[in-house]
Order: sequence, then structure tokens, then C-alpha cells
Amino acid sequence: MTGRCPFSSRRGFLAAATGLVAAAGSATVARAAATEPLPAIEPFWGEHQGGIATPAQQHVYFLAFDLRATKREEVAGLMRTWTEAAARMTAGDTAGVLGTDTARPGADSGDAIGLPPARLTITFGFGPGLFVKDDKDRYGLAALRPEALPDLPLFNGDQLVEARTGGDICIQACADDPQVAFHAARQLARLSYGAAEIRWAQSGFNPAAAPGETPRNLMGFKDGTNNPTPKDAARFAKVVWAGEEGPAWMRGGSYLVARRIRIALEHWDRTEVDFQEEVVGRRKYSGAPIGGGHEFDTPDLAAADKDGNPTIAENAHIRLAAPANNDGAQILRRGFAYNDGVNLTAERWPPWRQGMEFDAGLFFLAYQRDPRAGFIKIYDSMSKLDAMNQFATHVGSGLFACPPGAQPGEYVGQALLGGATG
Repeated sequence: MTGRCPFSSRRGFLAAATGLVAAAGSATVARAAATEPLPAIEPFWGEHQGGIATPAQQHVYFLAFDLRATKREEVAGLMRTWTEAAARMTAGDTAGVLGTDTARPGADSGDAIGLPPARLTITFGFGPGLFVKDDKDRYGLAALRPEALPDLPLFNGDQLVEARTGGDICIQACADDPQVAFHAARQLARLSYGAAEIRWAQSGFNPAAAPGETPRNLMGFKDGTNNPTPKDAARFAKVVWAGEEGPAWMRGGSYLVARRIRIALEHWDRTEVDFQEEVVGRRKYSGAPIGGGHEFDTPDLAAADKDGNPTIAENAHIRLAAPANNDGAQILRRGFAYNDGVNLTAERWPPWRQGMEFDAGLFFLAYQRDPRAGFIKIYDSMSKLDAMNQFATHVGSGLFACPPGAQPGEYVGQALLGGATG
């Protein structure tokens, strides 16, 4: 015998315990400005998936999966199940309706009952392996693979670990509570049994920066100063959202590049601050570009010192990443720091120290309209010339097509998996 218990959902529990009343994933909820209080619940349903334009949360739990389903209908069923569970969890609910029959597995692990939704967003993406894998068109989708979803090239200096690279499908769960983010990813992984299996995972965190402040990365520098903002809707759309240049099923979606970048923090911490600033091209404490006075000053890439040397070094990180040096190319960064303990490492640059070092760095998540004109173009020159490379090594990677959002009654990716031909 089964039935609903009085507190059969996280939201029900919260409402009973604290009087919280929330509309489930309302698309009418406006995104708060960085200087205003942020909503407890981020909308799930809408034109675009959450977790892209959403103001960055403090925690991420990312999962990449290999598909084991043999038919397109099974993949569609997985996405429908995931979408329904994601809509519930982002609204503060459990992944499924809890019952009273304890003789079988529950519809949710229960570890987030009583926790607020903490601005949870869940974003889904499709990797190249969904379309063609091992030269096989498993699901009849090869003709619908976007040209903007190529296999990422092997960049100069890459030391990619296979166990942290690739994936047929991905989940990005972001929240202001690490348990809420992990709970969401865990429930979706549980619901994938038989259709997919985990390939790799990565958690990350952001500092709780003051409203209006740019957060700092583990190197101590402000990270994301020149990010496009949804407030400039035209620029944001041009940088982030896929348009009519690609297949119909991706219009309104975005392409995600995920890179696990290990940083030699011990090496960095033994380096003089003025040299760190030369590497980055910015002042460490103010965030201002070298030669400028404030964080948001436009870097003067033409400025030179009294000896004729560039004020911002030729191999400085911000110079090589600047749109002016990349035919206007830009991306939306949603980076998170990560710390996975320590392991034995040999440094890439002098003094080539070997020993136990932090396995820590940047989990770089970047959204863009077309990776060929975004990340690939920008990072090709950076991988060869960036002074940051003596401290940073890319050890994990993935590229995913994140389709547009869904409306109630639909599932994410339905225009592709439901048999669309556009």
C-alpha cells in the first residue's frame, strides 16, 4: 500500500515548518540585479535554461555521463524524467513524490528535506557522443549535430586525463548551498540508472562576494570583470545565445565549454606580486588593468612605458583574451574554484619541484553562441603564448550543446529527441 505522507516534499516540509510559499518555477520571476536581494527560487521553465544567465551561485556540482541507452526513445525518456525531477527540485521539492511504502527505494534520498532551494538551477547539455560515437549514429541524430559542436582540438600544453574528459550528456547543478547542488545531481544520477552512467564529476565553489563585487579566484585576482551581462540584452544575446545560424532545435540555447584547470598554487604563492600582476595584466588588489585606476577601466593595449615597452605585457593574460585581439570574440564565464585535496605532482616550469601539492584550481565553465568563434578562437593563441601557462594546466575538458529551455508539459531537448528535422 502506498500513499502520500504529510511532508511528502521538500517544499511541503518547508511550508509547514516556516510558512514559505513559492510558485513552482514561475517564468515571470524577474532576475535580480547584482546589488538587489536575490530570489530564493530561480525559474526552471522558460525561453532559456537556468544556470546560464542566472547570477552566479556559490556552488556547482557537474556530472558528465556516457549513454548506455540503445534507442532514441530511451534517451527521450531519460530527458523527460530528468526535466520533471529538475522542475520539482528547483522549486524546493523532492525529486519525486514521497510515499509511505518503506519496503522499496524512496523517490528521493531525503538529505535535502528541510533545506531551502538556495537558488538551485539545473542545466542540461548534449555532447558530440550523443550524435556520433565510435563512428556509429546510435540514435539517428548524426544529421542534426550542429556544426558549432565539433570535437575540441588538443591545445598546446593540454594534459587531459581521459577520466575527466568528454561525455555524451551533462548536468550542471548550481546552488548557494553545496548540499542542495549535490543532492540535485545525485537524484538525477539515480534516475539515469540503465540509460546512462557517470563518466566524471567536478564540484566547485565561489566566494560569497559583497553585492556588486567581482569574486576572486584562488590566485587572488578578481575573475570575470569583463563578462557580458544580461542587462545589455543585445550584446548578451550576440555572445551567448545560439541563433538562426544553427539547427532549429538549438535556437535559444548555448554551447558550454567545461575545462578543469589545475593551478600550481605553491609555485604561484612563491612568486612576487608585481610579477603576478604582469602575468595577469591587472593590479592584484584593486583589479584595475595595469595603467588604469579602476577595475572596470578599459585596458589600454596600445599604452607603452618610457622605454617603449607595452604597459600591459605582450603575453599578459588579459591582452591575449581581449576581444580586440580575437576579432571581437567573447564568452560568458561561469568559473568556480575547486579543491580536491592533494596529490603527487611535477611542476611544468622551473624549479620543476616534485612533491605533494594541492589538486586545486579553476573549474572553467564558459557559455557562447559558437565555440569556434568563441573559446576555440580565444584559447588557441592563449595556449601558446599566455604567461599564465607556467602556472595553469588544463587536465579535463568537455563541450556540450545546451538546448533552449522548456515550457510546462515539455522536456529539455524535446525538439531534438522528439524527431525534429530542422
